[in-house]
Amino acid sequence: MSDLYARMAARVGDLTAVVVARCAAEAPFYAALPRATLQGEVTRSIAAVHALLLRALRDGGAGGALGPGELTRLIEWSARRAEERVPLEAAITAYLIGAEVWWQALTEVAEPGELAGAGGTLLACLHAALPAVVLAHQNAREDLHSEDRRVRRALLDALLAGRPYEELAGAARVAVAGAYEVVALAFDSDPPSRLVQSSLDAFTGIPVLMDHVARIALLPGRSDVPGLVARLEQDVGRPVRAAAAHASDPETISSAAQEAARVLDLVRRLRRPPGCYRLDDVLLEHQLARPGEGLVRLAAKLDPLEEHPYLLETVRVCVSQGLNRSRSASELCVHRNTLDYRLQRVAALTGLSLADPAQARLIEAALVARDLTGAGGAPPFRVPPSP
Repeated sequence: MSDLYARMAARVGDLTAVVVARCAAEAPFYAALPRATLQGEVTRSIAAVHALLLRALRDGGAGGALGPGELTRLIEWSARRAEERVPLEAAITAYLIGAEVWWQALTEVAEPGELAGAGGTLLACLHAALPAVVLAHQNAREDLHSEDRRVRRALLDALLAGRPYEELAGAARVAVAGAYEVVALAFDSDPPSRLVQSSLDAFTGIPVLMDHVARIALLPGRSDVPGLVARLEQDVGRPVRAAAAHASDPETISSAAQEAARVLDLVRRLRRPPGCYRLDDVLLEHQLARPGEGLVRLAAKLDPLEEHPYLLETVRVCVSQGLNRSRSASELCVHRNTLDYRLQRVAALTGLSLADPAQARLIEAALVARDLTGAGGAPPFRVPPSP
């Protein structure tokens, strides 16, 4: 193959230029690179691969395409490209374009008796190189992603704790600026974190910072949180409760996260249906949740009903139906007269009547207080600690 080697060696410079031009024309990643990068690092990399192909053509034909030394160099180059964040598909595209250009040149300069062996050598090189390139690229990217996740988690921790974040944002290559919606999430059963992250990223169009242990996510700007909740429910296949708080700038993310966590805990303790909530949606309940003797005494207003669960349930249904007796009787599946009798019993036992507007408000607040204090066997409400 010495004559063919010499003929191909004479064309390597031109072939390298053709491969670089085609990569820039056919692969979006290379098209976006500065001209200096294409003429510098990209050209040197392609020329190095052509040098390997020339040595394979000279040294062994199809039986000895790439030795351990050549494969080691390919693996090193691939890992470096991954660390430079070259996408794997772009790297593979460059190899395939290079192989096509190389084969075209072989058909132009090889004698009929040389072409089969030269083609076999090219295929053997691809067969040896591409799996090694893919594996090296993937391993390097996994290491890089692991480090990226560590830095992004450290950045999120700093934002949630109100600590300095600028240096970490630079290391994570994340622009932290402007307003955010801080969203605390709860699922009836925990879905895979990767599925949740993918849904968030797809909805916003950018990688979302999320603490998958605390289930707190930072959405940029005035994001459509109800729309996000609907998308999450569809993607994870289970109900979602979310609490959102607005942070006007990165410095207020910590306080917004605390507010969202408190609202979500209230929503869960009060057994509110799935959906999106803000502080204004549970403002009264939030105020009632302040610990103290008043909350305990308010909950105790309904203690006389403890031994009559059906009466307590009747009160709950009436309150949930806006004190509408017809709807309440229908919801309870009882006659209207039965409902009236039960409410009379409630008034006799507690001294409070739903027919009196002031006492009805007190009864409704007492129900909330019972849920918050854990009266009746439910675990008590506790204000979550700061992140």
